[in-house]
Amino acid sequence: MTARPHASLGRILDDLGSTLLELVYGDPSRPGDIDGVAIHDPIEEPVLAPHAIVLGVGVSEPVDLLLSLGRSDAAALVLRAPVPRSAELAAAAAESGVAVLALARGATWTQLAALLRSMLAEGDVGGGEPESLGGLPSGDLFAVANAIAALIDAPVTIEDRSSRVLAFSGRQDEADPSRVETVLGRQVPERFFRMLTENGVFRQLYTSDEPVYIEPPIDEFADFVVPRVAVGVRAGDEFLGSIWAAVHDKLSAERSQALRDAAKLVALHMLRIRAGADVERRLRSDLLATALEGGAGAREALSRLGLADLPVVVLALATAQSGHSTDAAVMSERQRLTDGLAMHLSAVHPRCAVALIGDVAYGLLPVTRGSDDQGVRVATDFLERVGNRTPAFIGVSPVATDVSGLADARSSADRAVQVLRSGTTHGSRVARLADVYVEALVLELRDLVAARGGHVTGPVARLAAYDEKHSTNLVETLRAWLDAFGDVIAAAAAVHVHPNTFRYRLRRLTEISGIDLADADHRFAAMLQLRVFPLP
Repeated sequence: MTARPHASLGRILDDLGSTLLELVYGDPSRPGDIDGVAIHDPIEEPVLAPHAIVLGVGVSEPVDLLLSLGRSDAAALVLRAPVPRSAELAAAAAESGVAVLALARGATWTQLAALLRSMLAEGDVGGGEPESLGGLPSGDLFAVANAIAALIDAPVTIEDRSSRVLAFSGRQDEADPSRVETVLGRQVPERFFRMLTENGVFRQLYTSDEPVYIEPPIDEFADFVVPRVAVGVRAGDEFLGSIWAAVHDKLSAERSQALRDAAKLVALHMLRIRAGADVERRLRSDLLATALEGGAGAREALSRLGLADLPVVVLALATAQSGHSTDAAVMSERQRLTDGLAMHLSAVHPRCAVALIGDVAYGLLPVTRGSDDQGVRVATDFLERVGNRTPAFIGVSPVATDVSGLADARSSADRAVQVLRSGTTHGSRVARLADVYVEALVLELRDLVAARGGHVTGPVARLAAYDEKHSTNLVETLRAWLDAFGDVIAAAAAVHVHPNTFRYRLRRLTEISGIDLADADHRFAAMLQLRVFPLP
């Protein structure tokens, strides 16, 4: 069979219509694949992908917005239901060519954005023809759910091991309020999950391939009134999830067999999705690494990522744990942050790329202005959202205007995030190299000296040896004097001693070390050693 376009407006309404979205005005058969989701910003005009769906969060006067979106070739504007119908709104939709959709009450904008992006994600990287499993597009669980619903004549949901809804069929309005709540929340509500667990339903699903019939509990839940039939989905001995149908009577033998067969097909699609996600993640990592290296294949890699000829900034995200740790928990947390960064950047610009390379997650963010200020704002906002559960830092590069500048941009972001990781920036979590260039130079010198096996020498070495032998603090005195630019009063206050005591120590350290504090080269050499070497 021929696969349906994976990102057409008609496809989205087929899969999400009646439950989440309602067509108010417009032509759902308008040609052209949808290539992005954007949230309307009344202050700053967003960058829209071709035929984008725009989420009109808080929009109450949509007519002028529709005309503006028409000039940007948007496909649809989603408004919160109920949408007042008017001749003016209908005319604006017709003139702009932008469909008007209504988001159902009870559904959140976050749920809708996540659903739309998951549906549009298929085929983002690469250009191969879609595969099929059982005559249906590979990995298209919405198409599978609709096919199962047709076979057993009942609305269907497909859920994972944690009872999260992966896909659902049409006709959900034929079920009951509990099903609608499940679909809108993309998760079986806790009270139903607990009841099903206590009644042994999940135990049966885990241990049997047979469909399980569930009668609504009498007088316990007023919104659970339609019986369910569920069957486990497994690959070998691995439990992947389950299929749930809202039925009005027990299934016939033929439909029970159809449901069992459908579970095997769903297992193949779920495995294909899991494998595809792993393959796509590796592919994006390879493409992003190739682009950042700036070699011969960089332009082709950027083209496949959809970023050719766009000015971009490089974001380098790293956790406090340095090195290429193989600890499973650390790697899982890094991947979680990487996925979060990818979702965050996709809301800022429809064309961005994020991948975990080694222990650093790199993001390429197109910018609309020739400044890296936007990258700093986006990075800061992301870290504020994820909180402090895992200490994380982001280095932001200058704008790279072409392929040749990407390697230097990555190096700049790497150096900035290395400084942030070192803890020498007094709590900063986002920085450009220009913000921390002094600390970056000192770190690089420290690494160079360590690689060559260098150690402190000259007057500073003599002071350190004297302090260790006599339990004095002459190195501290020298450091305070240099930091205070020779101001004895300020230096004495910094080390909490009387100025006369400090002057005495200063004379002693010059006698012991032989340093000439009037000589600029001597002062520079001492200050450099105190910065580079880890002295007490």
